[in-house]
Amino acid sequence: MMVKLLSSVAALLLTTHIQAESAVAPTPSYLMPLAEKAVLTDLIKVNDQLYVAVGDRGHLLLSKDSTSWTQVQTPVQSLFTSVYFSDETHGWAVGHDATIIATQDGGQSWQLQQFKPETDKPLFDILFADANNGIALGAYGMFYRTTDGGKTWLDEFHLELVGSEDQEYLKELQESDPEAYLDERASVLPHFNRIYQHNNVLYLIGEAGFFATSTDFGKSWTRHPEFYNGSLFGLTMTPKNSLIAVGLRGHVFRSTDLGQSWQQIQLAQTATLNSVLTDSAGHLYLTGNAGTLLVSQDDGVSFSAIPTQDSKAILNAVAVKDQLVLVTEAGIRTLAIKKPE
Repeated sequence: MMVKLLSSVAALLLTTHIQAESAVAPTPSYLMPLAEKAVLTDLIKVNDQLYVAVGDRGHLLLSKDSTSWTQVQTPVQSLFTSVYFSDETHGWAVGHDATIIATQDGGQSWQLQQFKPETDKPLFDILFADANNGIALGAYGMFYRTTDGGKTWLDEFHLELVGSEDQEYLKELQESDPEAYLDERASVLPHFNRIYQHNNVLYLIGEAGFFATSTDFGKSWTRHPEFYNGSLFGLTMTPKNSLIAVGLRGHVFRSTDLGQSWQQIQLAQTATLNSVLTDSAGHLYLTGNAGTLLVSQDDGVSFSAIPTQDSKAILNAVAVKDQLVLVTEAGIRTLAIKKPE
């Protein structure tokens, strides 16, 4: 979805051309007979006939029905952390080694767009507005942008995402010692864990309660006060326009004013929560470590536990008709959704 420039926040953008080549050559993933039982980290429902899951060792799986899965070879053996499709044919996955791969045929084949193991930093999430314009982000404030579908990626640094106490220091350092400035800016930002779009607004969450928004597809940002001092890993907007954020040690926060204020939701468990999603009925689900799966039927005001078969970490899920399809540290699992009485 195309977005318009609405924000007046000033950004310091320093762009550097990012080449896909690296000193270390990537090794294509191996096709493994039990890939669907290995560590999987993310999945997406592209349409009713295409589901895509990604995970460890460059594993990527496709399904036409969310039940039977087929592994497809990828150009790398990096751990993938996120997958996104802008339409039925164009998709991308990101992960460790600052890896970005892309498909133009609905996931049947994948091409390497970026591989930078020398950075020793993972990308955590990726989002596209259309088949050309996208953002990839990750550890220590890594932020890449493409305007040509990923043929080229530009490294961006947004000064307004830095804490106010560090902004003046960076400006002075840039003038007095440009080399030290580049070293400092590489670590001054927190990890960017998740980017989420609702209407024309981007929501960015991360380490140490980091929370920012953009109304021009990330060209400029507003950093908001932290409402939690731990890491946040998942964010979604409910059908009733409540924002739900989840993170470390079972922390859940709810906002009914588009992130201007937040209320903590108390849970009975303390496992780290990895993702949050909704189904067609408007129910809200939280997935987490130690087999944690929670559901809310009141717009995130309260949650109840859903029993799972073991204590394997659940990294993400999608709702498909009357079941949840889960990606876990033990592969793909399906769980029937119990209808409310």
